[in-house]
Amino acid sequence: MSLSFNYIDYIILGLYALALFFIGFRFNKKEKNQEDIFLGGRSLKWWQIGFSMFSANAGPMMLIGFAGIGFSHGIVGSNFELLAWIFLMLLSMVFLPYYLKAKISTIPQFLLIRFGKRSYNFLVIYSLISILVVWLGSALYAGGLLISGIFDCSLFTAVVIIAVVATSFTAIGGLKAVVRTGVFQSIIIIVSSILLTFLGFQKIGSVDLLVSQTPESFWKLFLPASNPEYSWVAIILGYPVVAIYYWCADQTLVQKVLAAKNLKEGQYGAIFIGALKIIMPLIFILPGIMCYVLFKDTAQADNAYITMIKELMPHGLLGLSIAALIASLIDTVSSSLNSFCTVFTLDVVSQVKVLNKQQQIKMGRWITIIAAIIGVGIAMVFSYSGKNFFELSQGLVSILAPPLSVVFLAGIIWKRVNSISVEIVLYGGGLVCLILGACHVLNYPYKGYWPHFLLLSFYLFVALSIVIVAVTLITKPAINTVIPSLLETKGTVVEEEAYNSRPIWFVWLGLASVMILIYLIFN
Repeated sequence: MSLSFNYIDYIILGLYALALFFIGFRFNKKEKNQEDIFLGGRSLKWWQIGFSMFSANAGPMMLIGFAGIGFSHGIVGSNFELLAWIFLMLLSMVFLPYYLKAKISTIPQFLLIRFGKRSYNFLVIYSLISILVVWLGSALYAGGLLISGIFDCSLFTAVVIIAVVATSFTAIGGLKAVVRTGVFQSIIIIVSSILLTFLGFQKIGSVDLLVSQTPESFWKLFLPASNPEYSWVAIILGYPVVAIYYWCADQTLVQKVLAAKNLKEGQYGAIFIGALKIIMPLIFILPGIMCYVLFKDTAQADNAYITMIKELMPHGLLGLSIAALIASLIDTVSSSLNSFCTVFTLDVVSQVKVLNKQQQIKMGRWITIIAAIIGVGIAMVFSYSGKNFFELSQGLVSILAPPLSVVFLAGIIWKRVNSISVEIVLYGGGLVCLILGACHVLNYPYKGYWPHFLLLSFYLFVALSIVIVAVTLITKPAINTVIPSLLETKGTVVEEEAYNSRPIWFVWLGLASVMILIYLIFN
């Protein structure tokens, strides 16, 4: 769907591009150590962490995919946002203290300390594949489709342009550049989406008219178990499996809290993005429902967001909206590139050759460029999948998540779990999940053969949980673990937790109360 721009829109887009590069480069200083380019010197404050996680999370699949779900199913897609607070709380109050206590720079290093080299090596490879496929490839593919449709250019050209822009300041500025631009991108995305929602309400007239012109099921967060796509059973069983991995063990997102100035800043950063989740259904899913009311005869689910922009946004705001789409693309891609180069440089290259700090920085920049090239290739492969934005991205995350969710939960909760059981789950279960993920993307042996991706994720999680428990019980227990289990640390205080955490728990309680109220209203 091509859009018609005038000079005001082009000015807005030009100003956005200038601001992006200014923010990404202007404050960049010569990096003095590897933490600057990879972890921002561990100096991030809570609002930087929250905005950066938001902008990485609010990628093109969210803007386009959630509007598409709103158009076809209503607010049921809000579950992917509203339930996230539970797992953000798990990240901040359970996982993050472990991570910071171990002073790790990457998620694979946690498994190195807890379960040894073989588990560590698996997660290094698995993380690299996940970043390339789930984050980088899918974001470039979805963004390429959008940009090629908007500006009437080829898919390959659009993908390459996005990759070049994101790579430029990521390779030079490192994580701090990604975080600085992430805050800027987040503000643009939120402001643009709020304006679109406001114009939609203005066009429809009132909330009563909006509700009366949509099916009753559009306003239910939980749909019947018989619903083939988003039943409450699939969401309740499958979403936690995905969320544990996505919010607590995924390098691209967790890297932001690992770069926190201290534990307190990291925890408040998680709370901040948890609070932002409340508004996301209003500004991402509601426009899709409005599109159903206003343009259901001409629009489709996948182009609902673009249709709303085209039909409602006046010139100038049209340019801002497209800037918001580009912002979501650039930030998701840049976060993915930075995470990939961090894992590869610190966890792969370091095993082959010892590099000094300057060599690590140089290597990281070259790896960023190589990752971008590989991501372009993966994006072009995705063009043959025939799946929509949301199904593609969420399906991949859901199928790759179970082995890591099982291992990380067992690793922090159960003292007895040992490296043998973990390696069986990681290598055996990981291979199964990679094969199933490829079959799911390519619709092999035929479309509709596999169950819903959330249910498939749950089935895999249960099977691998049984495996890790059974193998652990019939083998020797782990000995001399460097990091104690969660139960072992109960009642003790580590250095990073030497402050009163009660206010943080009260904030989480307040956020939980708001979320529960929302579910009571919409069910």
